[in-house]
Amino acid sequence: MPDIRKKTFFRTLQKFETDYSPCTITEYESERTGMRAVVVDKKGPKVRGYFALATEIHDDSGALLDRIATRAYSMTNAWTATDHTAYTLDTAGWEGFAQILPVYLEHVLFPTLTDSGCYTEVHHIDGTGHDAGVVYSEMQGVQNNPGELMGLRAKRLLFPEGIGFRYETGGMLEQLRVLTADRIREFHREMYHPKNLCLVIVGEVDHRNLLETLDKFETPILGDVPRPDDSWKRPWVESTQPPPLKESAIERVAFPEDDESMGEILISFFGPDGNDPLLTTALGVLMVYLCGSSVSILENTLVEKEQLASGIYYDIDWRPKSVISFAISGVATEQLAEAERRFFEVLRETASKPLDMAYMLDCVRRQKRQAKSVAEGSSDFFSEPIISDHLFGKRDGSTLRDLETLKEHDTLETWDNQQWTNFLKEWISDAAHVTILGHPSRKLSKKLKEDEKARIERQKKRLGKKGLEELEKRLQDAKASNDIEVPRSLLEQFEIPGTDSIHFIKTTTARSGFAKKMGPLDNEIQKIIDEDDSGLPLFIHFESVPSNFVNINIVLCTEKIPVQKRPLISIYLMNFFNTPIIRDGRRIDFEDVVVELEKDTVSYSIDPSLPELIRVKLEVEPDKYETAVRWLREILWESVFDETRLKATVTKMIADIPDEKRSGNRADNEKMLWSVDSMIHYAPESIIRARNTLVKAIYLRRIDRLLKDEPEAVIAQLEEVRKNLCTPENMRVLVVGDIGKLPSPVSTWEILVDGHKTDKALCPIDRPSSRLSAAGKTPGDLAYVVPMPTIDSSFSIQTARGPDSYGHPQLPALLVATAYLDAVEGPLWCAVRGTGLAYGTGFSRDTDAGHLQFRIYRSPDAYKAFAVSKQVIENHISGKTPFDPLGLEGAVSSIVVSFADEQVSMSTAAQMSFINQVVRGLSPDYSSEVLEKVRAIGIEEVKDALEKFVLPVFEPKTANLIVTCAPVMLEEICEGFGTAGFNAQVKPLKFFHDDYGLKPKDGDEETDGEDEFESDLASDLEAYSHGDGNGSEDDGLGRA
Repeated sequence: MPDIRKKTFFRTLQKFETDYSPCTITEYESERTGMRAVVVDKKGPKVRGYFALATEIHDDSGALLDRIATRAYSMTNAWTATDHTAYTLDTAGWEGFAQILPVYLEHVLFPTLTDSGCYTEVHHIDGTGHDAGVVYSEMQGVQNNPGELMGLRAKRLLFPEGIGFRYETGGMLEQLRVLTADRIREFHREMYHPKNLCLVIVGEVDHRNLLETLDKFETPILGDVPRPDDSWKRPWVESTQPPPLKESAIERVAFPEDDESMGEILISFFGPDGNDPLLTTALGVLMVYLCGSSVSILENTLVEKEQLASGIYYDIDWRPKSVISFAISGVATEQLAEAERRFFEVLRETASKPLDMAYMLDCVRRQKRQAKSVAEGSSDFFSEPIISDHLFGKRDGSTLRDLETLKEHDTLETWDNQQWTNFLKEWISDAAHVTILGHPSRKLSKKLKEDEKARIERQKKRLGKKGLEELEKRLQDAKASNDIEVPRSLLEQFEIPGTDSIHFIKTTTARSGFAKKMGPLDNEIQKIIDEDDSGLPLFIHFESVPSNFVNINIVLCTEKIPVQKRPLISIYLMNFFNTPIIRDGRRIDFEDVVVELEKDTVSYSIDPSLPELIRVKLEVEPDKYETAVRWLREILWESVFDETRLKATVTKMIADIPDEKRSGNRADNEKMLWSVDSMIHYAPESIIRARNTLVKAIYLRRIDRLLKDEPEAVIAQLEEVRKNLCTPENMRVLVVGDIGKLPSPVSTWEILVDGHKTDKALCPIDRPSSRLSAAGKTPGDLAYVVPMPTIDSSFSIQTARGPDSYGHPQLPALLVATAYLDAVEGPLWCAVRGTGLAYGTGFSRDTDAGHLQFRIYRSPDAYKAFAVSKQVIENHISGKTPFDPLGLEGAVSSIVVSFADEQVSMSTAAQMSFINQVVRGLSPDYSSEVLEKVRAIGIEEVKDALEKFVLPVFEPKTANLIVTCAPVMLEEICEGFGTAGFNAQVKPLKFFHDDYGLKPKDGDEETDGEDEFESDLASDLEAYSHGDGNGSEDDGLGRA
């Protein structure tokens, strides 16, 4: 960091280095406005800024900037939490960040907040009498999900009137419908001023340039903002504090769901002061001890042994009076009360007996290792506590200094049984609490549908034809006002910065064994590897980066697993680390396996995160490198498929199915949208499909019955899966770390393959493109609308063919085209989000499968968003809407940011190098090669990409369509897409089930809530469906 010699109005409050991560933290404060800036100097290509304001509200009401951002290798975003609002600015390199910083600050502190902007962005009624708006669409998608309903009721019981934490800051639909622009402006005046703002910057920062920029920004605004010594009531800290809970409370809350078999539990307590580093660290350790893994006391008792739930999770909101929450999922509805009773019974039994102090010490040490690892690899590790300190910490900076060390862990290592027991009793086992028993209700689901339909009809009647016409005119006028072009001269002032300030992470690759066939390498790390390489018949790829940890990955191909056994992979993965092993002829119980594994590692996981492949991952400290390899051998080959453990695993997985089906998305409300998508576009051979919730929903029930009747048959099938999966020729090993400091980096792997060596050729990488269904290979003429009672919004995805290789000649042009369309304040943003037709839209490429997809997210009517989006594409192709050259330059900048996102840390850069070289077969310099081609793309090439790839995503003959929506939206969405040529069939989720040939025994088949739901929608299903309601051989789904 350079010395700050020139006079600045920002004084340095403190500067310190952390002793557990190569980071320096500097805190500045403006003498003129009180604004604070905290810089975390951290190497890497990304600079990330968080503009955080403490925001407090006591009710449930919950343009230029982004155009410039895309010209400066930047991306913008924002979120609203209960206690603060944060705006983020991500750039590739410091130069782009510095360029946009003053404009970003101006937009945060002095936005225009026009009536027209609030009208389209927050809430309006369109000409058809339906409610819309960006914020409205967002909250419509979540307001009636279980988490929201249960969480809101818990807040109401924890906090009395007048306490800001009581309210839904995202905004309840009822209050959003009456929220005015004046109320928004009033709130902004109260909360948005420099003294309440903290700018957190993580990355490689030029401090001199930063302070010069901030000084220059402040000078002209001094007369418009409060002075530092002006009276000001600090939100939260100087507000009325919540009183302690006098007594415990328990309530039942219904949530809309047609499958009434499984409910959820939320239990909340007040915790210690979030500013006390020792107590917060102790609480984090205690929560891991209680429910951090399958051997933790609550998880082990209630989930693994008694099988009262599928999982127990915890969350802590750090505040002066923190809130501790336990979420218990997958509880049989009739056992909700019993599960809650047992939860506290187990807690009190734990507090009444000596704790397992050896395991507690392991938890303390592992928590410390994990903190070091996350600090090395994630910007959020520092941003979150810094924002929390801004909200609740001391203004003298002393509480921020707690980030300097992890000394609290050292103190906790000295705590004895009595100290931990007292801590447990004070904050959890003997503490007053609030319990919410969430139970599914088919009746509520039906009522919400009827009520919403009736409300809209009343609204239309109240407004009348003339009123609706006036509202439509008001909406169109607001859109026109919002669409006023930013002067080109203003945008052109912001030149695209050079790439010199973008410091991409360089890793060093080395290879041994089968990996050497990829080609020779000449570098210092390769020489070290060659010295230790004795021709081991194993593919090992090394990526050397400066790190305090070693990441070890084994990537497994899946081609040899018989197709009808592939749904068993879900069970295999879930059971992988939670099963006994055989060591030196002695059986080690699964609890002991997990305890030892946690003691030796920073983290461990197994997942199919690489399409159609399975990845086993261990992160360890360097001195545990050999230990990690031994663990991999034992877990891969010496683990035991135990009947009791398998039954517990399958029971948990079945209990989770209703919760998975409640989601319309993989995150939030779309999970089922993507589940249906993979059922349509992938063949039974696909691991993506075989692990789908819509396969598990039926397959797991039948496996569960088979486990009861013929457990040896299930075990034999799992042994067959392992036999075909865990072979040396099936493996590709990746080792990431400071390779030069590892003893015996290659020969250590003799431990793994001893007794398993092979002379077979290395198996080729499994690729999604080879496992597509007929509908996936040739999209078109398929359209499904899936009504879901658990969502109040609509979501859609269209799929067409896209580039099928990373070397496709038109891929760079397509990258530019979709980046241009998707840009914040770009064509689709303005046409869809800017008019309140959806919370968001976006293109996604799946080059591995050869697909291009377009997604509409949280829309009051997905068809309207679709129609407007298609028109935008057609207008650009025809020339009716000219391309904006500055927008195209911004698109290129956003692509640069996306490549920088792939290497935000040393570890992620190394992982990406492996994926590009090994999984995708690309050059190590692929990213720079593509960026060079992207910069050369012209308008005609973009037009060609729109016509060849993008427009077909909107055509019924070349694209498949899936929509999930609230039942009340069904008719209008089907009719809308019908006018666009999509012959939409309405199908329930069960239509997409696949049992992979595992049939039930006579009389064994179970039913679920979907049967009742289907009967409620009988008329709709009859009107819009074709063929067998349970699916058939010619429905395009390619069932096993």
